[in-house]
Amino acid sequence: MKNIIVLFAVIIIVLQTSAQVPAPASDTLRSDALNVYMQTSDYVRREIPYINYVRDLKDADVYIISTTERTGSGGYEYTYYITGQYEYDGMTDTIAFVTTPDETTEGRRQKEISTLKMGLMRYVAKTPLARYIIINFSEPLSETVSTDKWNNWVFRTSVSGYLNGQKTYKSKYVSGNITANLTTQDWKINLNASYMVEKDEYEIGENIITSDNDSKSFNGLIVKSISDHWSYGGTFSLGASSYSNEKLIISMMPGIEYDIFPYSQSTRRQFRILYKAGYNYVNYIDTTIYNKTKEDLWMHSLTAAYEIIQKWGSVDFTLSCSNYFHDWSKNNLGISGYASLRIIRGLSFNISAGISIIHDQLNLVKGGATPEQVLLRQKEVETQYSYRTSMGFSYTFGSIYNNVVNPRFGSSGGGVIIYM
Repeated sequence: MKNIIVLFAVIIIVLQTSAQVPAPASDTLRSDALNVYMQTSDYVRREIPYINYVRDLKDADVYIISTTERTGSGGYEYTYYITGQYEYDGMTDTIAFVTTPDETTEGRRQKEISTLKMGLMRYVAKTPLARYIIINFSEPLSETVSTDKWNNWVFRTSVSGYLNGQKTYKSKYVSGNITANLTTQDWKINLNASYMVEKDEYEIGENIITSDNDSKSFNGLIVKSISDHWSYGGTFSLGASSYSNEKLIISMMPGIEYDIFPYSQSTRRQFRILYKAGYNYVNYIDTTIYNKTKEDLWMHSLTAAYEIIQKWGSVDFTLSCSNYFHDWSKNNLGISGYASLRIIRGLSFNISAGISIIHDQLNLVKGGATPEQVLLRQKEVETQYSYRTSMGFSYTFGSIYNNVVNPRFGSSGGGVIIYM
């Protein structure tokens, strides 16, 4: 016990001595650094240490909005919109980099750092820290460009499955997928074939209840660019689904689309209006509530999608409607949206919502579904609507600077866990 008391006393003395060490002089270079507002990672903060990462937009000399879009090859294009304010007002830049489908995390991060450094240089050049910047070019330019032997086509395939269970429950699932995509300035072609089978088995007393679901599909999208505002094309599909009571469905829906904003601005804003009209052939597994075992259906749809990303937040809104020509009362109307809004310094509001008014369930099985089929989601059941919603607030306050990276004990911060 005496030894423990002595050790505790030594620890207290050491901590008090450490606390009395004079604080280092203020970092004049840090105080002269460029104040930048952006949502970023610890890796970026560590690799680009010569700027101040401020917590609120109003404290920033420069703010950066980033967006991500999937490319035709299956990779991603990361775009950064850099905007100056206050003494940097009027200075704007757009920079981007592209990753391949097999890009490693480290490869992506290195491209991100290189791109951000280049984009920030003309802003940093106006600060006293510019004298410490050294710019190098690390790779000689190639005089020729290699030919793409795949002619912009990208193929991907995947197979997955699982098997799990316990004494009274067993489940197995297998799925496969193959895609072929072509993306150029003039053409966009997406082809996809998939297969899924799932079987669940429940033992309740002496009864065994099984749930079987399977689906097969082949989907295609072909789009031709007309101009920076217009495009035309269509979708087609071939498939089957036990859940939707479809032994075979064939769909062909040509359409035309107009974007009020140029397609070249799609990462910042878009307002697309798409109209499609076409033909569906359906062969049902069981007789439907309309006494049909197969039918030819003509239909059309109209979709309007608006998206904008600004320093005050982002908004994404979609309105869609469709109906069958033989009976306009068989229709479907859907509205969905997402918004992330900056209210005041540090306070943001996020909301996501969607609702569909459903009057086009021609595929429902005559006689309905059994309680087991409803509970196990084996058969589609009648409904007049579906909805979803979520919302929340976030508030951040404290120091405006966020430069330090501390990886100790994993994620930043601490906490107390109480088990009851």
